[in-house]
Amino acid sequence: MEDLDRPRCVAGAADTILRQLEAYGLLWDGTVLLQSTRDDAYAAALESLKQQGLAYPCACTRAQLAQAPRNAESEILYPGTCRDGLPAGAAARAWRVRVPAGEVRFHDRIHGALSQSLSQEAGDFIVKRADQLFAYQLAVVVDDAWQGVTDVVRGADLLWNTPRQIYLQARLGLPTPRYAHVPLITNSAGQKLSKQTLAPALPLNGQSAVLEQALVVLGHPPPTELQGAPPAAILAWASAHWRIESVPVQATIANAAP
Repeated sequence: MEDLDRPRCVAGAADTILRQLEAYGLLWDGTVLLQSTRDDAYAAALESLKQQGLAYPCACTRAQLAQAPRNAESEILYPGTCRDGLPAGAAARAWRVRVPAGEVRFHDRIHGALSQSLSQEAGDFIVKRADQLFAYQLAVVVDDAWQGVTDVVRGADLLWNTPRQIYLQARLGLPTPRYAHVPLITNSAGQKLSKQTLAPALPLNGQSAVLEQALVVLGHPPPTELQGAPPAAILAWASAHWRIESVPVQATIANAAP
């Protein structure tokens, strides 16, 4: 359960997510791991990066970085202000990890062979934030290894997080899972369906229709005889007929929701 950002976590939201998954027949293995309980593990990983000379303190504020260049995902390309030491009189706020020149190459099971120059397209990225919360990039790498995750399937909006995570995995001596990034369903304005765009939550009734629609947009339309079948039957069919090469190779699917 990704609840790193404590101030933004809504009370009861985690339980609601688990109940929704149960209602759709999507169950989990073992005990649910809460990222909010894992600070010691993240701190140990950060200490390892420090010992390798890869992590350094940063004093820059958002205002100071407002004019910095941005990459294709509109993320700030850190100009390296604190890379060689804090400016005189400045206090450390966050911790960044320095990235080398050269490309990180990886294979996505949907998008194929990809590569990214971290130094030119991401820059030295944050692993511990100014509010002293650990960053997603570090936490997810540590947790995937801890839980023995072999396959990561997530939205295409996270595709270009992958090179940073592979870099951290290599530096921390952790295994790299297989990755597959599925297209996002967007609203009429082209925004992904999320709480930020006021998308409604998954309904706790009519689950079969929602699962059928999800399979259609992912390139796996179920047969007509399964229409209205219980979620367990639809998922069993999907598991038996799943072909990763049938998933659309695109970042978004517009207006798929009725």
